[in-house]
Amino acid sequence: MPTFEPQDPNFDARVRESFARQKAMETIGASLTSVAPGEVEIELPFRGDLTQQHGFLHAGIVTTIVDSACGYAALSLMPSDSGVLSIEYKVNFVSPATGKRMIARGRVTKPGRTITVCAGDVFAVADGNEKLVATMLATMMTPRERPDLQG
Repeated sequence: MPTFEPQDPNFDARVRESFARQKAMETIGASLTSVAPGEVEIELPFRGDLTQQHGFLHAGIVTTIVDSACGYAALSLMPSDSGVLSIEYKVNFVSPATGKRMIARGRVTKPGRTITVCAGDVFAVADGNEKLVATMLATMMTPRERPDLQG
């Protein structure tokens, strides 16, 4: 795993503040559990009201948490005056999403000035064991004026 140097020494606080403003994460009950340069982890307790017709966590919810994990991993390496926006991703679902909780781990594979490439995985946790549920490849954009600060 490559080691990255953040451009913003306050990256941890900036990522956590941005995550706290995400109403979607609040709505589904996700929490930001780990922030490091180029790596982020988000956890989501399994909830019946977020399942699809077979009782598995809905693919849209799985995608939501891993997209945010990848986006915040990218944001952790960006300048302090920038935001982050997803511009493309692909997800492969490899197992049904069922367990006590889901863990989404996003990581930067190639940082850039304007475009950052990330990878992410979602694991279902049951009985202390992690099972891979989905894997994502994502491209993130670095808008220089933070969209969250615009009126």
